[in-house]
Amino acid sequence: MATETIADLGAQPATDRRLSLDEVTALARRILLSNGVSAAQAEPIVRTVTAAERDECRSHGLYRLLTYIRSIRLGQAKGNAEPTLHDDGGALVRVEGYRGFAPLAFDRGRALLVEKARRNGIAALVIRDCHHNSALWAEVEPLAAEDGIAAIAFNPTHSWVAPAGGSRPLFGTNPIAFSWPRPNGEPFVFDFATSAVARGEMELHRRGGRPIPSGWAVDAAGQTTTDAAAGLAGAMLPFGGYKGTGIQIMIELLAGAMIGDAMSYQSSDADAGHGGVPLHGELIIAFDPARFRAGREGDPLADAEGLFERFGAQPGARLPSERRYAARRRTVVEGVLVPRPLHDELVALADAGE
Repeated sequence: MATETIADLGAQPATDRRLSLDEVTALARRILLSNGVSAAQAEPIVRTVTAAERDECRSHGLYRLLTYIRSIRLGQAKGNAEPTLHDDGGALVRVEGYRGFAPLAFDRGRALLVEKARRNGIAALVIRDCHHNSALWAEVEPLAAEDGIAAIAFNPTHSWVAPAGGSRPLFGTNPIAFSWPRPNGEPFVFDFATSAVARGEMELHRRGGRPIPSGWAVDAAGQTTTDAAAGLAGAMLPFGGYKGTGIQIMIELLAGAMIGDAMSYQSSDADAGHGGVPLHGELIIAFDPARFRAGREGDPLADAEGLFERFGAQPGARLPSERRYAARRRTVVEGVLVPRPLHDELVALADAGE
């Protein structure tokens, strides 16, 4: 969409800039390439950043580029890393990231993961030694939408979250995402942090000078706080109390200890307070619904539609991912709003690298 058309839409606050999705893509690419990120590493990051802005998941959009570049400048992340693919036999696929970024590592392993899932019914992609700074739905959604594969993914982060009943950071925000293919529409997808909120949402509240809801975090003294900066300096809280803590432990074990990579506290120790992107692993498990259904009549996807139909018949019920899909249809036409201070910071970041 032409820049003039986007600008003519108006109605944005004076402090915001309205960008077309093409402009988001161009700005993200310029920032990465001008700051020493190879084209191979940059393009998957550009894709995920643009997708997050398109779906109004702003905590994983352009804002994340600040941390990508900080990690490179600190010497923690390798912007020109070349991940390598290893077929471990059976149902396992492994990608070594060599301290690059997760989007390219996922791309390198995706085709073999899908092939093995179709052959075996189930397969797992293990990504190791990688900086992960993007949303997990950006990985599992295409597996369902384009490959017809159901998938679940999770990873540790830095130790930002206290266990239920505690007050000191131990676990990561430890996101978990799931996707299920649907024959006549967008796949069913959910993606959420196992903390009360994503870390990026806390950061955006801090940058905007907005209070956070009670229950998101405690301050350094372990007291509930509505101040985003105090919460970031203290500890975030798990969702669902002890239930959330249980899921966080599971993710630390499966996507950290089991695959031979860092758990969240180890990622934080390695960062040593520099504020870089978490360095750890990721586990993606893919399922071929048809193979699991073998020996029984019927179609698993058709049967699943009965559940979705009954869900949709309940007034007020909203499937996870519906909000994103609605935003996607809107922003393709209207573009996206970027806070002017963030936009100025991003442009300066691009200029500084040139």
